[in-house]
Amino acid sequence: MLDTEPQDDNNNAYDIKQQQQNGKVPSTEGRDPAYFSYYAMLQHQQNMLQDTVRTSTFRSAILLNGPMCFANKLVLDVGAGSGILSYFAAQAGARKVYAVEASLMAQKMKKLIDASNPANPHILPKNTFLKNKIEVIQAKIEEPNLPIPKVDTIISEPIGVLLIHERMLESFLYARNTYLKPGGTLFPSTGSIHLAPFTDAALWSETMGKVRFWEQNSFYGIDLSTLYNDAWDEMFGMPVVGGFDPRTLLAPSSVGGFVVDFYHITMEELQDFTMPFNWLANYTGIIHGLAGWFDLHFAPPPNIQDGTAINMSTSPASERTHWQQVRFLLKEPLAVNAGQKIQGWMRCTVNEMRSYTIQAEILVGEGELSNPRTLHSFSKMDYNRRRGKWHLHEQTYNYNYYPQPDVAFRPEYNCLYESEQALDPMGVDLNNVLEENQFMFEETHS
Repeated sequence: MLDTEPQDDNNNAYDIKQQQQNGKVPSTEGRDPAYFSYYAMLQHQQNMLQDTVRTSTFRSAILLNGPMCFANKLVLDVGAGSGILSYFAAQAGARKVYAVEASLMAQKMKKLIDASNPANPHILPKNTFLKNKIEVIQAKIEEPNLPIPKVDTIISEPIGVLLIHERMLESFLYARNTYLKPGGTLFPSTGSIHLAPFTDAALWSETMGKVRFWEQNSFYGIDLSTLYNDAWDEMFGMPVVGGFDPRTLLAPSSVGGFVVDFYHITMEELQDFTMPFNWLANYTGIIHGLAGWFDLHFAPPPNIQDGTAINMSTSPASERTHWQQVRFLLKEPLAVNAGQKIQGWMRCTVNEMRSYTIQAEILVGEGELSNPRTLHSFSKMDYNRRRGKWHLHEQTYNYNYYPQPDVAFRPEYNCLYESEQALDPMGVDLNNVLEENQFMFEETHS
């Protein structure tokens, strides 16, 4: 069933610009107690520490740029958590690290650091390289009059699902605006969000099955069908977090992605932004939604010539991270032919749940896109246009995918049908890949 008119929740969607002018950007304070309680637990810190892609990337970025950006420098760690980035900064030779952490994890961090210089002389010190190097400050970085001077380098891991979930990037920017010296270093320095259309009939059908439950008119004698439309909105408004086969993408993500430059982006730009997209379909198939992931980039500022650039990807074609990827299901799937243009936009606006409300429009073929800033002006839905609305904090999870790189890809397994010149969604000529796979198979088994 297609929506033929915009729903009331779209018509009444808040205008972030007006809220900014009124000083009413959605606050995170209502979510802060639960948020900081979560990160005060060692098991959640362990989950992040054991993400070897995440931890080793940050370590490489810090140590490889140690002589230029950390040695004998003042460093600020925003949202320090377990303190791992502060410890890396100390290993890189930082003169002093100010580790700011709002949760009770700050006390555990202090305990670990104090072990480098125990008061009892009969106790052997641990991690002596931390001695007198790190000052733990239990506070939100936005609190006034913190005992922090201007620093040379700011480090942080303020990243959530799709880069932006949890709204810690705003704290990163606040620290930049308040404490970073001119010409100072930000790690990470940029992030890029990637989007691509995907097909997954099983995931869509599973979600639709949850909606169908509410169609029942005699569930233990109770008619539930009054809530069917609410279930439709809720189930398809929940982003699906988890890994997936990159070969279910119908087109490559935009080159370079939507870049967020942490050195220059303003708070207002981060709180409300729109990502346009424009693709050519590699396959004939069904678009069940939009997939998203992000990359992180670490690069010293231009005034530092000898730095080492480090990159990290959470692409479905890369090694898995604890962030996984995220998929936004359409209520109504959309057909596309190989070679057809797919265009649209995704708008992300902050909400009070330490996250973002996301709206998107996707159009197959030619046509005029709606203006994301004037949601009431949406044209009626038709055969080649879909819209969606999702709440990034209302995530559901799907961990059914297990990579099988040794299994040759056949697009028809995913109900995808390729053109004569086939490119896979990651930009590789599939005809060549299949020929090479067949040759390797024959060589191995001859």
